[in-house]
Amino acid sequence: MLSCEGRVVMISGASRGIGAAIARRLDAAGYRLSLGLRRPEAAPVAGERVLAARWSAAEAASAKAWVAATVERFGRIDAVVNNAGIAKLFRLEDEDERVLDEMWEVNVKGPLRVIRAALPHLRESGAGRVVNVASLSGKRVKNEGAGYAMTKHAVVALTHSVRLIGWKDGIRATALCPGFVRTDMTAKASFPRDEMTRPEDLAELVAAVLALPNTASVAELLVNCRFEELL
Repeated sequence: MLSCEGRVVMISGASRGIGAAIARRLDAAGYRLSLGLRRPEAAPVAGERVLAARWSAAEAASAKAWVAATVERFGRIDAVVNNAGIAKLFRLEDEDERVLDEMWEVNVKGPLRVIRAALPHLRESGAGRVVNVASLSGKRVKNEGAGYAMTKHAVVALTHSVRLIGWKDGIRATALCPGFVRTDMTAKASFPRDEMTRPEDLAELVAAVLALPNTASVAELLVNCRFEELL
């Protein structure tokens, strides 16, 4: 297992939900954290080991700025957790593609830009880690929300691309694919909230993946809160 001592983890969308749970869990473990937030004042943890930086998935230049701020503060980057994302309804037959474009910008281009900017530092680490929070919607399609599924399938593909190009340099990437999670995003879902996966449980999985050595990489983590026929 890798020690967390001195290791720096960037986490996007850490102000609430899954991202906040991951930030709290990794902070308790002793990692140094760089949190990418639209509102840095909303950071769920604080202290000498925490940097709260302004970052927006919809602003292309902010990824490089966040990475630069992280390196300036800590001198290194060992892991990136791409958690920020949005879910809006876009059906296959919808001709107005603005919703699809917005999800593509945030869910796919957002993590792509952060990974691209952080890649040289992850290579230098020798044990760089990337965890992309995707979804079971990135593995199958169960409803008419084609746009969301398309973006999450792309996130899974992005993860495997990182594994391919970074493997020889010690970079390991994992696509975390949960179903319903008890967050604001699922507040209107018909599925019972008390049967949804808790953000804290996903945070435990992320902590475990980050600590695994290069010889025990997990490419995908499919997390079920109900029976999935095709998984």
